[in-house]
Amino acid sequence: MKFLEKLAHFICKYMTLWVILISVIAFYNPEPFKPIGKNISYMLGIIMLGMGLTMSLEDFRLILTRPKDVFYGVFFRYLIMPLVGFGVAKILGLSPALAAGMVLLGACPSGTGSNVMTYIAKGDTALSVTVSSVNTILAPVLTTYIFSFLAGAMIPIDIGALLLDIVKIVLVPVSIGIAMHTAAPKLVEKLVKVVPAVSVVFIITIMSSVVALNAARMATMALVLCLAVAIHNIAGLVFGYYAGKAVGMSEKKSRAVTFEIGMENSGLAVALAMAHLDPMAALPGAVMTVWEYMTGSLLASYWGNKKPVEALQEEARVLA
Repeated sequence: MKFLEKLAHFICKYMTLWVILISVIAFYNPEPFKPIGKNISYMLGIIMLGMGLTMSLEDFRLILTRPKDVFYGVFFRYLIMPLVGFGVAKILGLSPALAAGMVLLGACPSGTGSNVMTYIAKGDTALSVTVSSVNTILAPVLTTYIFSFLAGAMIPIDIGALLLDIVKIVLVPVSIGIAMHTAAPKLVEKLVKVVPAVSVVFIITIMSSVVALNAARMATMALVLCLAVAIHNIAGLVFGYYAGKAVGMSEKKSRAVTFEIGMENSGLAVALAMAHLDPMAALPGAVMTVWEYMTGSLLASYWGNKKPVEALQEEARVLA
C-alpha cells in the first residue's frame, strides 16, 4: 500500500506535465487515442465516484450553520461563469460549436481542485468543500437549464438527454461514493489515498481522446481557443474574489469563493460535449484542465505565502 501511495503522489504531483505530454503525443499521433472517445462518460463516472468517496454528510453541515455563505458560493458559481463563457464566445466571435463549449464549461459545477487550492491559499476550506458538494449535487438541474437557456440558439440541445446524462455521470456515482464513505469509513480512508491518482489517469486519458479527435481542427484555432479559455478562467477568479468582497465576506471566505468560481469541472464539460455536441465543443474543457491548474496553483501559492489581511489588521490595532 505504501508503494501505491508513493506512486499516487508522484502521478498527482506532475499532473499538468502528464496532461501536456500525452496531449502532444495524441496531437501528432491521434489514431490510437480516438477509440477512447466512446468511453469518456464511463471514465468520468469513475472520477465522480472518487469525488464522492472523499465527501461525507458532514460536508453539508455548513448549509445549516452558515447558509448565507453557502448560498453566495453556489449562486455566484452558476451566475458568473455561464455569463462569462457566453460573453467570451460573443466577443471573440467563436464558431457555434466552440461557443457552446464555452457556455457548457461555465455552466458546469466547480472542480474538486478548488478545495486543494483553497487550502493552499489559506482560505476557508470548509466553505469550499461545502460549496463544491452542493454545486455538484445541483448540477443535473442547474447545468442543464442554464446551458440550454444560453446556448440553445447556438446549437441543437436535447435537454432531457442532457439532464439524464448528468444524473448518470455525476449524481449517481457521487451518491454511491458518499454512501460508501458513510457505511465503511475505514475502508474508504485507505482508498482515498490512491483515488486522486486514479482520477488523474482517467483525466489524462480523456484529454488524449479529445485532442486526438480534434487534432486537425486544433492546428487552425489554437490561438483563439487558448485566449478564450484564459480570459474565461482569469475573469472567473477575479469576479469570484470581488463578488465575495461585495457581499461582505472575509478574506478567507473570498479566497474560497474565488476558487469555487474560477476552477471548473472541465472533465464533465468534456464528457457532455462529446456525448451531446460536436467534438469541437469539448476543446474548451480540455484546454481548461491544464490552464486552470496552472493559474490556480500560482494564485494559491501567492496567497499562501502572504500574511492574511485579518492578521495585518490585528497587528495594526496592536501597534496603534
